[in-house]
Amino acid sequence: MKMGFEIKRIPNEAAQKMCKNASHQGFLAEVDDVSLQPYDFFLDKKFVLILSGVTDVGNIGALVRSAYALGVDGIIACGVKQLPLDTIMRTSTGALYDMPFAVENNIHDVINDFKMSGFTTYGADMSGMDIRETRIDKKKILVLGSEGEGLTSRIVSKLDCAVSIKMKHEFDSLNVSVAGAILMDRMR
Repeated sequence: MKMGFEIKRIPNEAAQKMCKNASHQGFLAEVDDVSLQPYDFFLDKKFVLILSGVTDVGNIGALVRSAYALGVDGIIACGVKQLPLDTIMRTSTGALYDMPFAVENNIHDVINDFKMSGFTTYGADMSGMDIRETRIDKKKILVLGSEGEGLTSRIVSKLDCAVSIKMKHEFDSLNVSVAGAILMDRMR
């Protein structure tokens, strides 16, 4: 069968070297680099996820995978100098190739530009309104804060609506990737 690419069998030791001892599960592929978008690319979209200071690549990869599965139009990572996109690609199980992604420094400028473009801004905050009781507009952004810190009070003050997931058993919080997936699903 002709597939348009060459398949080679190599010894496991060679595979380990090629992937710098990372887990490869028996398969390697040479692929193009992920291309980043400028954040103004997203201003004509309907649903954008903004990450504020989220740095854990496992969480970012899980958020990319969930956002892609749930129909989010793109993701902007703010407040981080550099992200290891190759690792995020792996933790997103390849979804990063199909999910428009941007990295920006100043989240305040990003939020302001989205608001001026007609977006309603929602953000995850423990004291926010229950997401199940919140009216969700068609053109929206969801802002998620860093692991452990959440959103700063300055960011929360810029939001149109702070939202939360009301939990049973007085449990205090969820992992950012889990909370993000729940919020994205309830906002579609």
